[in-house]
Amino acid sequence: MKKAVMIFVLILLAFSLALTAQEEKRDFGIQFSGFIKSDFFYDSRQTVNIREGHFLLYPADFLPDADNRDINAEPSFNFLSIQTRLTGTITSPDAFGARVKGVIEADFFGNENAAFVDVNGFRLRHAYAQLSWKKTQLLLGQYWHPLFIPGCFSEVVSFNTGSPIQPFSRNPQIRVIHHPGKFHLIAAVSAQRDFTSAGGSNALRNSALPEFQAQVQYETKNAATRKEFLAGFGGGVKWLRPLLNTEADGKKYVTDQTLSSYSFTAFAKMKCPTFTCKLQGVYGTNLYDLLMIGGYGVSAVTDPLRNTVAYTATKTISVWSEGMTQGKTMQLGLWAGFTSNLGGAAPILYYSDRVGGTLGTVRGANIKSILRISPRLVLISGKFNFALETEYTNAAYAAKDELGNLSRDSHGVIDLTQNLANLRVLFATILKF
Repeated sequence: MKKAVMIFVLILLAFSLALTAQEEKRDFGIQFSGFIKSDFFYDSRQTVNIREGHFLLYPADFLPDADNRDINAEPSFNFLSIQTRLTGTITSPDAFGARVKGVIEADFFGNENAAFVDVNGFRLRHAYAQLSWKKTQLLLGQYWHPLFIPGCFSEVVSFNTGSPIQPFSRNPQIRVIHHPGKFHLIAAVSAQRDFTSAGGSNALRNSALPEFQAQVQYETKNAATRKEFLAGFGGGVKWLRPLLNTEADGKKYVTDQTLSSYSFTAFAKMKCPTFTCKLQGVYGTNLYDLLMIGGYGVSAVTDPLRNTVAYTATKTISVWSEGMTQGKTMQLGLWAGFTSNLGGAAPILYYSDRVGGTLGTVRGANIKSILRISPRLVLISGKFNFALETEYTNAAYAAKDELGNLSRDSHGVIDLTQNLANLRVLFATILKF
């Protein structure tokens, strides 16, 4: 009997040592991946864009010369490789009973758009640590804003990824994801950095409250049929404090005026072996920090002696859809989207803050709506892709009367419009590694 017990103990000890040896053999460190991407593009019209035209938002407004000819009706082109990306995925020993993963991702897009002081600048995209337990994940660091859905986003060739129709932002955040069965429950608090509300990140920071987002997702995957389905909805709130003080007659006065705003989204994706379709809708106020049209304006002067003002946010609605084939050597895709400016919740006196000097607190304040249609063709051979995409973007700008006044009401809702369109032809080469 004692001999049998001894043999059993030795077997358990050997099994334990084998497991320990396997645990010690786990590779910890960093693995690099990414791609080299070059974009060659032609625009039929001058555009509102970021970084030398690379990140296109919408066609520029009519700009008359002395003969009333449109200065912005001129074409342009550019060749750029600044989207080239490097991703480092870090694995390390378990911590607090969770698997640990880290990601550092950067590209050469730079952070400055006007004076080109950091042309080809190496800039941070993602930087986060993630702890994964059996049913719960904790993410800490810079990652996609919750309204950008990694499982359901636009896969266009253009770097704009559907902006300003699809939400686009990366934010420092704390995110908790719980997986009860086929559901994903997501809660996040976030700050702003590269993508900020009008006037920079100070407005959110000085509110002393982060942005709050929550989301529910339902996801199924069938390995046998290779079919996937994802659907969800969510929303969030944020508060801004645009100014710490006002100024009147050479005197400064503390002001605690704040602005609250909200956002909602619903989305769905169906993936089959040969075809994938996606759909997302967004409705909210003050979506400026998501590279969408909208923002906030001044609704009233509450104290003329101190120049204290109240704010109102503008409402925006957007919807986009995408269909794409899943071929191994060739993929076809069609993306279409629409967004509209629904005006302010209250009458808007003016959009820029005359005390703080903040200009352009609404993106596309003189645009009623934007429509975009974008077909594409991608040829695949191993890790190398050739991609051709045309992107038609039509902006309905507010028409002007004989005095040069825009055709919009007190809430900023535009009535009469003139349509201005840009056609971008984009050819890209992508080498993945």
